[in-house]
Amino acid sequence: MESLPTTVSAKSDRRGRSSKSQSTSKPSLIMAFFSCLAWLYVAGRLWQDAQHRAALNTVLKKNYDQRPKVLTVDDKLVVLGCKDLERRIVETEMELAQAKSQGYLKNHKSVSSSGKKMLAVIGVYTGFGSHLKRNKFRGSWMPRDDALKKLEERGVVIRFVIGRSANRGDSLDRKIDEENRATKDFLILENHEEAQEELPKKVKFFYSAAVQNWDAEFYVKVDDDVDLDLEGLIGLLESRRGQDGAYIGCMKSGDVITEEGSQWYEPEWWKFGDDKSYFRHATGSLVILSKNLAQYININSGLLKTYAFDDTTIGSWMIGVQATYIDDNRLCCSSTRQEKVCSMA
Repeated sequence: MESLPTTVSAKSDRRGRSSKSQSTSKPSLIMAFFSCLAWLYVAGRLWQDAQHRAALNTVLKKNYDQRPKVLTVDDKLVVLGCKDLERRIVETEMELAQAKSQGYLKNHKSVSSSGKKMLAVIGVYTGFGSHLKRNKFRGSWMPRDDALKKLEERGVVIRFVIGRSANRGDSLDRKIDEENRATKDFLILENHEEAQEELPKKVKFFYSAAVQNWDAEFYVKVDDDVDLDLEGLIGLLESRRGQDGAYIGCMKSGDVITEEGSQWYEPEWWKFGDDKSYFRHATGSLVILSKNLAQYININSGLLKTYAFDDTTIGSWMIGVQATYIDDNRLCCSSTRQEKVCSMA
């Protein structure tokens, strides 16, 4: 009888715990339900955001592809066709240089009546005020009229070499044109301005023009104060026919004049070393170059450096090429030697 209250009490405890458990599980279920709803809501929003981002990326990509492209300079050159044109110009220049070096030049070149390559082109420097001196030469060693043509048939061309006036087309130019129409013995350098200080540049224009107009073994530059033994010079050149790389003249060297105002002052004296001495070069009175050296000047005339005097200028060009220096005393025009082909006028 004493154990009955205990049993009743145990049952009442179980009912109490069951009611508590039921009361605590209901909020948990509710919370779980709302948690599921919240998760579904968040997942839905994230999915919608992803869809929106994908659509936005598609629109942005489409707009980016349609927007004007920022072109580089190279892109613009390609669009305009300039890149290909630039390449073709470079290729053409290289082909032209190669053709020139092989003797295939644009201008028509004269040959002797025998069909052989001409022996020499002799260019006699002259100026606007040297009309009387030219007439003196024409009456002495230089042939004129029919005799000049017969000399060309032998393979020797002689021309007075002159540039144009600083005032193109003025009376100086017109007088030279009139004289040339009468004598037909000028080589007029259209792109050269005739002036004393421009003589070193005149060398480039002369050799370039001579090579472009005549196919010869040798190209000879002569000052206007020199008398020639023409037959003696022709004989000298004949003995050298077929010799490439020939740089012929009365060779010399000397001190570089550094004092400004002196007769032979060299403005760029500092380039000639501590000893201030010129390299070996032919005297400017008479200089002979073989065809390939004259061609070298013609092809590279835009790059060749000039100095204060034409003889040292030519000598500087010869240093950098395979030139054969030929020192011939017969070409020393100012010497007292009897066997020589030139003398000072």
